[in-house]
Amino acid sequence: MLDRRLLYLTAFLRALGTGAIGVLLGVYLAKLGLGGGAIGAVIAAGLAGAAAAALVAALFGDRIGRRRLLLVFSLFSFAGTIGVAFSTSAAPLALFAFFGMVNGMGRDRGAALVLEQAALPALATPSDRTRVLAWYTMLQDIGHAIGALAAGIPSIVEQGLGWGSGAAHQSTLSGVALLALVGAAVYVRIGRKLDSDAREKKVALSPRSRGILVRISALFAVDSLAGGFLTTALLSYFFFERFGASMGAIALLFFGARVLNALSHLGAAWLARRIGLVNTMVFTHIPSSLLLVTVAFAPSFAVAALLFLIREGLVEMDVPTRQSYVLAVVAPNERTFASGITNLVRLGAWAVAPAFAGALMGAGSLHLPLVIGACMKILYDLLLWRAFRHVRPPEEEDAAAAP
Repeated sequence: MLDRRLLYLTAFLRALGTGAIGVLLGVYLAKLGLGGGAIGAVIAAGLAGAAAAALVAALFGDRIGRRRLLLVFSLFSFAGTIGVAFSTSAAPLALFAFFGMVNGMGRDRGAALVLEQAALPALATPSDRTRVLAWYTMLQDIGHAIGALAAGIPSIVEQGLGWGSGAAHQSTLSGVALLALVGAAVYVRIGRKLDSDAREKKVALSPRSRGILVRISALFAVDSLAGGFLTTALLSYFFFERFGASMGAIALLFFGARVLNALSHLGAAWLARRIGLVNTMVFTHIPSSLLLVTVAFAPSFAVAALLFLIREGLVEMDVPTRQSYVLAVVAPNERTFASGITNLVRLGAWAVAPAFAGALMGAGSLHLPLVIGACMKILYDLLLWRAFRHVRPPEEEDAAAAP
């Protein structure tokens, strides 16, 4: 279906920019002379802006119109990224990062994702929903991979063309900003079909859906608070400071990581058909967290990179399964709000942690955010399995009832 493919395209374009910024931002801010605390604060500001936009999407997405909001968010992203590219001190950097929803996570989890996710289930059958979302997230991670590789462009430009570091980074960030305008043009092409199933003009949750969302959002907050200690920008800063890795080497590392993320999504859809969505989320996530602890204490960049890549082959398998699960256990007219509120919780928690992680790194404890984040994620997985292993989506209930 054409509309679904166009949404795949917008997700891919947005992920290109997010992947590049995630790898670039921490090292770029360090080269501007900012310390760990200031770097964490700028990253937190960008995630706070993304959380604010997700709140608007969750509460008013169907009322204002998904297409209209997606266009507005694209323009804000363009302007804010340009502002970050040409700012040199912490205060304006944080301000532009907030309004531009600049995502230092290195993964696209913002307000546009909320609205696109809410639209996708109407373009697929229930049995195909997880597969469609797996393709969507796989194409995102392909975009993340290429974007991460593109983060090495400033190094190439500096060495090949003799540009200064500032000009090289500014040109790359400006290119990222232009991707937002291209995405806006695609939304115009899709037109009002994005709002075809958005008939409700106010949020109205059933008691069952409300109970599920309260419990699962509380758990997602724990997971995302942990993730805030592990943003791509901070991990890039970790590899840069701990091992003296070059920008080119870090870009290649995250390119490989995102390729593994992308491949894992299709594996997640296959596995979920056999053991269920919740089991897939939990039993792939715990080993990835244990691997992250080993990265924190690795003796060299080569060893750390290898362990990190193995971890990345597992860590994202919960993403399409988590998205599919949330959209399946609520009614169709509740999907925009459900997608919005769960993503909002994740973004809000992400926005809290980077400032603390940056302060720890600035104080010389480079490894500590990795350990804290990993332990919190394991706690989340255990609590999630305990709370939701018996709450099945419709297709799993049907399969269980079939002779």
